[in-house]
Amino acid sequence: MTYERIACLSTEAVETLYALGAQDRIAGISGFTVRPPEARRDKPKISGFSSSRIERILAVRPDLVIGYSNLQADILRDLAQAGVEVHLFNQHDVGGIFRMIATLSALVDRRDEGEGLCARLRAVIDATKQAASGWTRRPRMYFEEWNDPLISGIGWVSELMTIAGGTDVFADLAGHHGARDRIIADGGEVVRRAPDIIVASWCGKKFQHASLVSRPGWDAIPAVRSGSVAEIKSPDILSPGPSAITHGLPQLHALVAAWQASHASRETA
Repeated sequence: MTYERIACLSTEAVETLYALGAQDRIAGISGFTVRPPEARRDKPKISGFSSSRIERILAVRPDLVIGYSNLQADILRDLAQAGVEVHLFNQHDVGGIFRMIATLSALVDRRDEGEGLCARLRAVIDATKQAASGWTRRPRMYFEEWNDPLISGIGWVSELMTIAGGTDVFADLAGHHGARDRIIADGGEVVRRAPDIIVASWCGKKFQHASLVSRPGWDAIPAVRSGSVAEIKSPDILSPGPSAITHGLPQLHALVAAWQASHASRETA
């Protein structure tokens, strides 16, 4: 017996179940789900991320509810009290993404498919590492997860920047799971750490390039001076599932490759 009616309150669970070929087990999804497109088209939307109504979730008669992080712990507690089985994932690094896939594939009896998915994701990582191995310089990178207050990148984002060929200038904060613990209280600290590349991904909020580059003192940052400021859409990088590797990592690597090419051209000019 496996679970047949799974309510997914997190987007990466939806994406993973589709990748495992277990989309028929999904009874409802988060309203923030964007990948795959057919999930948003075909599945009932039963929750937000940190705000959910238990009645809407129970209405799809789930035999398992999957959530993510402490932000969904309360709603999962309430569902457990209502007699529903729950599973709370809490992955914050690349290794955790692979463990999530392995666990979820076991829950739906798709272990072989899970192993295949993990193998494909490892191949993406290995190919990226190989492509970056020939570079002698690693650009310093600042990832901005939120703009007010400034919040730096979480663990898996920091790891992916390293895999892509860069170095996270706020790697010292990346191990903190909570966003509050990654707040950069003084924007001048970003200036002092002098990133060569700035990547913004404001948790679904529209990125405003002009407001970032016009911050006081930020014209001294190498990334701003060289125009190496870019956005990666939040669904591509901030969901700790397959898409962070298949969509986010290639974009990070492309930014590093562009910096490498620009740096090389300046040296030969």
